[in-house]
Amino acid sequence: MLKTLHQKKGIQLGIGFGAGILFGFLLQKGGVTTYDVIIGQLLLTYFTVVKIMLTAVVTGMIGVHLLRSLGLAELHPKPGSFGSTAIGGLIFGAGFGILGYCPGTVAGAVGQGSLDALFGGVVGILIGAGLFAAVYPKLERSLLTKGDFGDSTWPRVLKVNPWVLIFPVALGITGLLFLLERAGL
Repeated sequence: MLKTLHQKKGIQLGIGFGAGILFGFLLQKGGVTTYDVIIGQLLLTYFTVVKIMLTAVVTGMIGVHLLRSLGLAELHPKPGSFGSTAIGGLIFGAGFGILGYCPGTVAGAVGQGSLDALFGGVVGILIGAGLFAAVYPKLERSLLTKGDFGDSTWPRVLKVNPWVLIFPVALGITGLLFLLERAGL
């Protein structure tokens, strides 16, 4: 079934568009498309963003590996390096801290009519992507490949079945979410 879907690009685009609209709607309903909520998270006073992200991690981790175990999906991890992770984290963190949006929440905020997200976020993303594309060849030769770790995953590194890690990580995250909620954060 999924292999047939993989060959139909128009249907894939439609599913992606619909999923994106749903994602933005859920971000907006979760309250993470507002500047005050994002800044509250960065100031460690309001943990709605962390709770939503951790819930998504658990749901996605279990869902993807369940589909994989059933033979309905394949994983294709992208290779990475400490250099590319550090550069990406710095760029993402700077934009997130300055504007108060990440790429997902900026799209949701634009959808709800926030002009700061449209002019600051979308324009900033386009300018930033253009600048990154312009300097990418130099960065690739120097910084981005430092500390290459390939397409490693924790189960591969530890040589264990992914479910050996999924269950304790899911339980740990669920416990953390319970503690955050109980503390009123």
